[in-house]
Amino acid sequence: MSGIVSVYAIFADAEEAGRIGRDMVERRLAACVNILAPCRSIYRWREGIEEAQEVPAIFKTTSERTEELIAAIGDAHSYEVPAIVAWPIAAADERYRQWVIDPN
Repeated sequence: MSGIVSVYAIFADAEEAGRIGRDMVERRLAACVNILAPCRSIYRWREGIEEAQEVPAIFKTTSERTEELIAAIGDAHSYEVPAIVAWPIAAADERYRQWVIDPN
């Protein structure tokens, strides 16, 4: 394992993704966040099928910071049940791995 993790989260809109993304980088919980293009989501919620335009984001962090990052995103998130998951990175370019560990 590389010791780095990608944390995937979905946000209500680009403003929320940007605000939370910047905060996580400023707090050094993530080295970087990629805010992606809006996507169309179809999901089951409270006995119905819903559709919404949402904004996905991918945060780059270390395995040690993952739980704190997930909790901080969840605390700042507007959703009652935010989708926030971590994907461990099995291998990475060593230069990139070192940058995620210490982005200074």
